[in-house]
Amino acid sequence: MLVAAFVRMIGRLGFLVMASLTLLSACGVAPGMRMNENPSLPIVEAGGGEASDALAVPISDINLALIQEMRKEAAARRAADGSPLFSTPEPYTLGVGDVLNITVWDHPELAAAQGAQSQPQVRPADAPAGFVIDQTGDISFPYAGTLRAAGLRTDELQADLARRLARVFQNPQVTVRIASFRARKVYVDGEVHTPGVQPINDIPMTLYEAITRAGGFTPAADQSRMLLTRKHVRYQVDLPKMLDHGLDPSRIVLKDGDLLRVVPRDENGVFVMGEITRPMTAVPQSTGKLTLSDALSQAGSVNAMTADASQMYVIRGDGERTPKVYHLDGSSPVSMVLANQFELQPKDVVYVDSTSLARFSRVLSQLLPLINAGLTGAVVAK
Repeated sequence: MLVAAFVRMIGRLGFLVMASLTLLSACGVAPGMRMNENPSLPIVEAGGGEASDALAVPISDINLALIQEMRKEAAARRAADGSPLFSTPEPYTLGVGDVLNITVWDHPELAAAQGAQSQPQVRPADAPAGFVIDQTGDISFPYAGTLRAAGLRTDELQADLARRLARVFQNPQVTVRIASFRARKVYVDGEVHTPGVQPINDIPMTLYEAITRAGGFTPAADQSRMLLTRKHVRYQVDLPKMLDHGLDPSRIVLKDGDLLRVVPRDENGVFVMGEITRPMTAVPQSTGKLTLSDALSQAGSVNAMTADASQMYVIRGDGERTPKVYHLDGSSPVSMVLANQFELQPKDVVYVDSTSLARFSRVLSQLLPLINAGLTGAVVAK
């Protein structure tokens, strides 16, 4: 009786073992994501899914030729992005809202026309005492009448005013200076210490000048991907690369209405996942540089127990163009030289595949509870 029960239990165990071996033989369809090593096939497959559900993208090996080609493309792109911004500073011309301080020497009675000079400003936005250029671009001055001011330099307005006053006064001596610059402004936003509106004055508002007036960069600033928006057109400014290539950032002169945004570094991070010690979002340096080896280092390098170092991938895609996938065989320490030269871009995905043994171990860990439950049930039943 006991022998027959033992034989039946062994038979059931044999069935469970055979079923387990059948499932283990399908480790190639283990749960999770993996990369196909054959470039002619779909490279990303959902675990066990049909090939038609995969995204067919060719794989490019990371080598010196690829890195040199990418550097040439990046240099051409930087030259195309920055060239429209370079210009020569021009003299400041008066505009609507500017406040002028006009003095006619030896005629103190005319000073009363522009208000009390000692009048305090209640709010920072209040205009100081003086002649404000109205919405039509004109000012009114005693004995001179209404005259055009917008679009003129101070010396041009001074000469025009002197000619008009010469009809009433003999050889009038006139001085025109700007008491408050309110006609033109730029906006500086993002990772600077004092973001906000910066008025343009008689000192040309260059890129350096705007950042300096805003208090300089914060430690979280990405200086390589500043965004300058001008008349609904956005330009990317890479300050460190410009300095490396001998380009003078002071040649970038900001104009009225420009918006300069200094983006944070974590906004341009790279996602590191797969068989990594600490899956995370790696952030670039303040210069914007982030190589494949930098990203792996921030994530604690690959997992020595489960990672297949020969299967490192960089997936790049912005949602509008066809994604690109780059492969690096990191099994040799020499390959890290290539990883240290391969520069990543924002929102790249670095994926390190797992070994076959690691997938086998994970499937086995899921099957063992089922096998144990079957054995326990068989023993209890007998």
